[in-house]
Amino acid sequence: MTAIRGSAAAVTGAASGIGRALALELSARGCDLALADRDEAGLQAVAAEIAQAQTSRKVSVHLVDVAEPKEIDAFAHAAVAAHPTLNILVNNAGVALLGQFNEIDQAQMDWLMNINFWGVVHATRAFLPHLARQREAHIVNLSSIFGIVAPPGQTAYAAAKFAVRGFSESLRHELQTAASPVKLSVVHPGGVATNIARNSRAGVGVTDNTSRADAIERFDRVAKTTPAAAALKIIAGIEKNAPRILIGHDARMMDLLQRFRPGTYWSVLARKIEKAMQAGK
Repeated sequence: MTAIRGSAAAVTGAASGIGRALALELSARGCDLALADRDEAGLQAVAAEIAQAQTSRKVSVHLVDVAEPKEIDAFAHAAVAAHPTLNILVNNAGVALLGQFNEIDQAQMDWLMNINFWGVVHATRAFLPHLARQREAHIVNLSSIFGIVAPPGQTAYAAAKFAVRGFSESLRHELQTAASPVKLSVVHPGGVATNIARNSRAGVGVTDNTSRADAIERFDRVAKTTPAAAALKIIAGIEKNAPRILIGHDARMMDLLQRFRPGTYWSVLARKIEKAMQAGK
């Protein structure tokens, strides 16, 4: 069990969405924080909100682009300097890219992979030596339900999230074999009401703005879980050292469907999504 009170956590993508909700909830539970994001104004707003809550927790903010390994290394050094007993790492930062495979180019796919996958790998590598010296420590890697099922129009995103899942599961087994004090959870959220879809980039070949608007509308309709609820589920998983954290009824349903119909699950999911869209009109 990894105790939250008295811990210190590094959280990437902390300026909004699940990262912001985690920062607020962790601080309320007695955890110091090293918050990282590219959005400096958003980071400062989260830090100010924590200060206003008068939790008396130490909070440091770090302007970091997780696509840049040197910036991640600098973040790790600065975070540990500010919080010498730092023992939790949450790799949460992520982006989205809308478009079929033939509508996105290699540069765009590299952009997404550098953030959603390599950002997780580089941060884990940068923080792991320090975490391994703690009495108890925990790494939380954000995958997605799209790291379990892979819908059309998400080739880049699903590739990255499947990669996060595979990397995390293999690393967890290595840590277990080595009897390391570091535990690892991989998180698979379903639809969480964040701005990731609205802030997404469109593939260079996407010329129909209507299709992008439809994709955002679909996401908004199925995103039933709040960031705050997702944060509570993740924290409960940290406390229990849960290897896999599924968030939302939709994630649990899709996980079960994939297990029972690994080759044909999408035909069922497509009908369910279309039915939900029609019901919402």
